[in-house]
Amino acid sequence: MSAETYRDAWGIPHLRADTPRELARAQGRVTARDRAWQLEVERHRAQGTSASFLGPEALSWDRLARRARLADTARRCFTALEQKDPETAAWVRAYADGVNEGLTETTHPTSTHPAPEFARTGLAPGHWDPWTPLGVWLATHILFAGFPAKLWREHVATHLGPEAVALFAADGPGTAGSNGWLVSGERTTTGHALIAGDPHRFIEDPGVYQQIHLSCPEFDVVGLAVPGVPGVAHFGHTGTVAWAITNAMADYQDLYRERLRRTGAGVEALGPDGTWNRAARHTETIHVAGEDTVEVEIIETDRGPVIAGGPEGLDDGTPAALSLRYPPRVTADLGFGALLPLLRARRVADVDRALDAWAEPVNVVQAADTEGGLLHRVAGRVPVRPAVNGLRPVPAWEPGHEWTGWHTPPRAGLTEGVAVMANQRGPSTPLGVEFAAPHRADRIAALLAGKERWSASDMPAIHTDTHLASATPLLDHLATLTTETTETTETTETTETTPTTKTTPTTASPATSLTPKAAALRDRLLAWDRRMDADSADAAAYAAVRSAVVRRLAAHPALAPAAVAPAYPEVLQPWLALVPRVAYALEHLLRADDLYGIDRAATVRAALEEIAGRPPAGPWGDTHRLAPWRALPTAATAHGDDPGLSGDHDCVLCTSPVPGLTDRAARGPAARYVWDLADRENSRWVVPHGASGVPGSPHHRDQQPLWLDGELAPVVTDFDRLTKESDD
Repeated sequence: MSAETYRDAWGIPHLRADTPRELARAQGRVTARDRAWQLEVERHRAQGTSASFLGPEALSWDRLARRARLADTARRCFTALEQKDPETAAWVRAYADGVNEGLTETTHPTSTHPAPEFARTGLAPGHWDPWTPLGVWLATHILFAGFPAKLWREHVATHLGPEAVALFAADGPGTAGSNGWLVSGERTTTGHALIAGDPHRFIEDPGVYQQIHLSCPEFDVVGLAVPGVPGVAHFGHTGTVAWAITNAMADYQDLYRERLRRTGAGVEALGPDGTWNRAARHTETIHVAGEDTVEVEIIETDRGPVIAGGPEGLDDGTPAALSLRYPPRVTADLGFGALLPLLRARRVADVDRALDAWAEPVNVVQAADTEGGLLHRVAGRVPVRPAVNGLRPVPAWEPGHEWTGWHTPPRAGLTEGVAVMANQRGPSTPLGVEFAAPHRADRIAALLAGKERWSASDMPAIHTDTHLASATPLLDHLATLTTETTETTETTETTETTPTTKTTPTTASPATSLTPKAAALRDRLLAWDRRMDADSADAAAYAAVRSAVVRRLAAHPALAPAAVAPAYPEVLQPWLALVPRVAYALEHLLRADDLYGIDRAATVRAALEEIAGRPPAGPWGDTHRLAPWRALPTAATAHGDDPGLSGDHDCVLCTSPVPGLTDRAARGPAARYVWDLADRENSRWVVPHGASGVPGSPHHRDQQPLWLDGELAPVVTDFDRLTKESDD
């Protein structure tokens, strides 16, 4: 038989073919039919050509993609894959061929799968090369290890002192994270394991994950694919074994400060042996819609490509140049050799062996099989080098900063039949610098401990838990504030008989006392259940006070030197902005023994008074709304018609605002899943929008009500229960 496409009630594609290669071609084709616009955006982002149709807002990303050599690295990795693993290379090539077929169908005048964005931008789908899926993967994950955080550490240490680095430790939301938990058969109602969780990423529209079912005589897998990449890398269930990942928060990319000079022959870089060495150099041109073309100088030293600055320094003239060293550029291996073995896995031992080939991003993996096998390990490639490399950019001209090998990925076990991963310090601790605060992991563990036996249908209650443990430091400060008494007197210094108010503190000095409105708000927040529910007015009030505290701390003269970020590329500036850094480090800042002499009690009191005088008009969901990234926003989406959300950045339901800047959430659960090893048909999943990326499709938004309510759609694997799609 040739490849066949089926759909379930949610429009999710179920594909069947005779061989893995035919199946990959079908996966590429159906992905192009469902996500043509998304695929082309990702292809252009990988190549650094997205500004050609998205305009100047995409220019900073295109510069980074060009200077970091993403496309060239993808080509190198594919060439190496052809030599080392020709079967996988042919499989990836078949996927790219299928994408090209699907893109042709999508733009054909008779197509029933139109992509209106192409008409709006005048963009015509281009050609996918065999290496393009590797470029998409690389572009999607190049910032996952958070190398820009090293720029922040250097910046804050320079302007506030080395002790500030610990105060502003990320230990909170970064660009990506996840929840995941494994419950062994001894703790389930069926006697077989359950794996559940939700990856936290920027919520994109269309979504970053694609629900898919891939079936051929060699394997039958359901899972969450990344559009543009064949197979199922992160979350899958083969019927007898299932796996899932979270970001390990490992540090596997280094920044080097380079000394560069121009010569008659090009550019040279000073090496650790004290000699000047020739750097590779050329120029590339970026086309920008509506503006002049931009020429970009590409320089690569022995450490890696220069991503910021150059021989003349940064754009503001600051003498600086930074090169980026990242594993695929060094090894020409992106880990794609793991993808086919994962699909063919039957037991956890198979998953384990497959993940030995994994490269990046570095993940914590959990797996279980129907025979009781369990796996909890780190997968990915982390270089062995001095600890200082993980903290900030290091001088390329000094010896002692070289990579000398690769860490052996750590492993872990279960505790009382469960394992929880939520980006906290855990098995990957030796491989990282900063991790997520323990709140989400602790909360999941506590919820799991509260019940002896768990079923698949129980898991959404954990997915959607909104308890905010990180509220404690701010609430503790509120509890120390005292109340003023008020009495009304008449004064002859005002016109007519206008009353004035005289205040008398009851138990403390005026510096820490509160007006009646603020005292009432304080008492209300201290009685609050600490749940960030969309319909909670108390949650809205807490968030408003928190934001006011963040703004006041960030505006304090003691922190002012860190407010002006260095002139690094715009795409890296979010890591260097002071207000988000204060927001995400608020627990540390409120609990520190001393904060540069800042009177935190007075800051909290002023914030409370501010919000008491101008309280939120509605509940948390009025302002805490979904803000998905769209490459081409429409007029409707620009007017903010996205739904209100429960949760917060330290809740298990991790929908992350940026306190002090916005309550809107650009990050959140990019999918939710429950893998049941007792019966795969009892598994469940959901994505924020739908299976289709085509506006107007019945499956463009049909899963959003489920996602908002914390419900899950059924996983269907029986082809007799599906609807066959005709070839058109």
